[in-house]
Amino acid sequence: MPNDPGTTILLDPETATDLRLTTPWQVVVQDDPVNLMGFVTMVFRRVFGYSEDKATQLMLEVHHLGESIVWTGQREKAEFYVAQLQGYQLRATLRKAS
Repeated sequence: MPNDPGTTILLDPETATDLRLTTPWQVVVQDDPVNLMGFVTMVFRRVFGYSEDKATQLMLEVHHLGESIVWTGQREKAEFYVAQLQGYQLRATLRKAS
């Protein structure tokens, strides 16, 4: 019976989901003294396809709070977004969502 305290459940390694692959990752942009607010807004619109309002909201979070989580999802795509943002000279990092 699966509800018995002494029961051990074994997972088939062929079909078990690797939690490292399903854990969401965050793309975080930190404030910097170099890039203008309008430039950061434009980059968010180009990279993520955000509306003017959404991009402005995220840019203001970066400006006032020092950083903003601008996207959350699969690691591979998050790494791609970080690379794109860094290509625009933004301070962008990747971290596991908590």
